[in-house]
Amino acid sequence: MTDEQLRSAGYKQLTRQHHIATIPNWHESDVSLGSALRIEKSDDSVHEIFPAKYWPGNGLGDHLEFALKYDGTNLLILAKLFDAIPQEEIAVYVQSKSNGKYARRIWYLYELLTNHRLPLDDLHQGNYVDLLDADDYYTAPATARPRQRIRDNLLGDARFCPTVRRTEVLKQFAQSGIAERCRQIMASYPAELLARALGYLYTKETKSSFAIEHLTPNVNRTERFVALLRLAEKEDFFSKPALLELQNRIVDERFQDHDYRSSQNYVGQTVAYGNERVHFVPPKPGDLPALMDGMMASHRRMGGENVHPVIHAAVIAYGLVFMHPFEDGNGRIHRFLIHNVLARRGFTPQGIMFPVSAAMLKRMDAYNASLEAFSRPLLSLIDYALDEQGRMTVGADTAGYYRYIDFTPQAEALFAFIRETIEVELVEELRFLVSYDTTKRAIQEVVDMPDRQIDLFIRCCLQNHGKLAQRKRADWFAMLGDDEVLRMEQAIQRAYQPV
Repeated sequence: MTDEQLRSAGYKQLTRQHHIATIPNWHESDVSLGSALRIEKSDDSVHEIFPAKYWPGNGLGDHLEFALKYDGTNLLILAKLFDAIPQEEIAVYVQSKSNGKYARRIWYLYELLTNHRLPLDDLHQGNYVDLLDADDYYTAPATARPRQRIRDNLLGDARFCPTVRRTEVLKQFAQSGIAERCRQIMASYPAELLARALGYLYTKETKSSFAIEHLTPNVNRTERFVALLRLAEKEDFFSKPALLELQNRIVDERFQDHDYRSSQNYVGQTVAYGNERVHFVPPKPGDLPALMDGMMASHRRMGGENVHPVIHAAVIAYGLVFMHPFEDGNGRIHRFLIHNVLARRGFTPQGIMFPVSAAMLKRMDAYNASLEAFSRPLLSLIDYALDEQGRMTVGADTAGYYRYIDFTPQAEALFAFIRETIEVELVEELRFLVSYDTTKRAIQEVVDMPDRQIDLFIRCCLQNHGKLAQRKRADWFAMLGDDEVLRMEQAIQRAYQPV
């Protein structure tokens, strides 16, 4: 079927008609001249071609209704359309169908997103309508808005309002019981072993979080980050004072911030002298206070049982790194907030933590893809310039791009990282400790060596496929006989199969 035989509909038609440049919607609609329905899916988008009978009409309201019905509620596109369309056109459409649920939703969203009141009388009759369909979106506890007889169940407000779609991937994750799976795993091990594992997991998470940024923390910085991780379940860090304290404790004291950044930062890579490749442009400094206040209000709104803890964590953690409110430490704070939200929401069992950064480090392609799902389409829309010193200036009004983000790709990615963390990272560490205890007892039956020497012997063998290298034997274990070394190697090989 040729493009000439298709007519764009919904957001696709409206953005073309009003020359709106925006991040593409996840769902794109066309209407054909035929009678068949066709759906074309890629990893991150759906193109649906509807039969001719679905053509909504040529009017503004026709395509707005079509968009809400089939393309979903895209707050960014709606905000840009409302800025481009004369208020009178919106008012005429709403007044013509003021009792219709789609018209009432458009009416409410227009006033919310523009902060302009349409010249219409309040409704005084009719059932209340949910703003978002809870079958299609994750929603917050609803607040009744009598003017349009709407129940506002958005995850945020006009300052920052994320959306997360209930995709099949997220539904399957939410129903998979991974939190209960973690509790079952933990219940099968003694408390003493879990306590030992936790100490290692804190260190593993710290080193992995730094390694993602190609940093190697010294002992002092490692201990400081571990100390912070131990606080993750004890207090809520998503407030301005707490975030500033967190940033100050994570970074070198020379780069501590005392407020949100006052300059335009960016994520980039130097490809040659004087040639910088920009990967991501965060909000302008002047937009940060309202965006961050909005995020904190959204954080409070998502704190109830309506929103799954992993969805909550994805919005706050990825939201923070997309805002990039500090000059340094944003990535580590972003990953710390995952633990903070999950622990405070009770998803993480008390006294345990998931080394999510280790899973991210193993799957850097997937982690980068979760970041680029927002940063890549955004970059083509931002008008920026770099001077000779690498200082960036950003033109035009860009706040809306960060205010209304669809966090569905990030939520899907975080669920996958958490599942791998529980089923692989946590299980492997617990099994390692069990194998270590078994090996240690077997070695002590051969030679009653000090614990430190046993640790060294096991580590040397595991680094060499279960065998003690001749050089290391000569350096550290010359006192052992050939039979003793053989029996100790065999104990390690039995405990750590396959080695």
